[in-house]
Amino acid sequence: MDFKDAIKQLAKRAGELKNNLQTEEATKNALIMPFIQALGYDVFNPMEVVPEMDCDLTKKKGEKIDYAIVKDGETILVIECKHWQQNLDSHKMQLARYFVASKAKFGLLTNGIEYRFYTDLAKENLMDEVPFLSFNIEELKEVQLKALEKFTKENFDVDSIMNSANELKFMSELKKIIKELIENPNQEFVKSLAKQVYAGKITSNVLEQFTELVKKASASYVNDKISERLNIVVKTNEAEQQKVEDTPVEIPGAKKESEVVTTQTEMEAYYIIKSILREVIPGNRVTMRDAISYCSIFIDDNNRKPVCRLHFNNESNLRLEPVGADGKGEKYKIESLDEIFNYADQLIEAAKRYI
Repeated sequence: MDFKDAIKQLAKRAGELKNNLQTEEATKNALIMPFIQALGYDVFNPMEVVPEMDCDLTKKKGEKIDYAIVKDGETILVIECKHWQQNLDSHKMQLARYFVASKAKFGLLTNGIEYRFYTDLAKENLMDEVPFLSFNIEELKEVQLKALEKFTKENFDVDSIMNSANELKFMSELKKIIKELIENPNQEFVKSLAKQVYAGKITSNVLEQFTELVKKASASYVNDKISERLNIVVKTNEAEQQKVEDTPVEIPGAKKESEVVTTQTEMEAYYIIKSILREVIPGNRVTMRDAISYCSIFIDDNNRKPVCRLHFNNESNLRLEPVGADGKGEKYKIESLDEIFNYADQLIEAAKRYI
């Protein structure tokens, strides 16, 4: 099993087991040790993974880090673990002390679900306030997975990680700022935009008015970009849309041809999935068939090459089911079609099996 598959399997395992983990030790055994193993390190080899390593700066308190990863005799990563339900914010200073004492270049604070990687970008040998890489393993994105892969035993290289750490850190912070500006624009931001379109004096009433306008304009822009992407797909696949509508249903339990009704919501979802999969497979290979209880998205119109199923019969209870290698899948409730993009990695992974 390769690294990405191991991490994705662990993510699924975390969701299944976490509610049964009552202690920090249980969290370490069920989630964090398997994570270390997925990175390629032998948790039972004290020359690679050192449990309870001494990290006491004063040599008076007996402070120990939960795990230390060692390479060529040098400590490269220290890991402080907490119970999966604990908020990590209040434990950052504890890791910072261990970071200095261990002289490691990287520190990880985790509860088995959330992972925060730190280094010393601001001042050498002092842990940064902000992690350069953080993620929820149940919602791991492709860009985060690629960054995490640099920590595997096979790929670990300090210079390579440090080169990307700055960019990861600032990208993460900028995304937070942009998100906040879009959702809750501050006065300075609103003023700077208002001055570019409004010639009068920016009074408190004008500022209040433009605050709401900025929120609406931001939301409208995001929606326009999504619609633009969908329209491109629709225009380039009009002929195939007709083919899908006319395709006889051949899968077990399917409706008769005259009974098949493909809704607009199902078609829009199909085009979203097609646009996602074009990253790895030509759009003309992605097809859809309707059935009694769901629509299926296939590759090459072959029911032995499933990508996902759309359980859209109830418009108020839309569920997306990416198909795994075993032909089975987990149903995810989505509130809007835009949320399909949240499962892009799983859809792409399914399609890659048929390249």
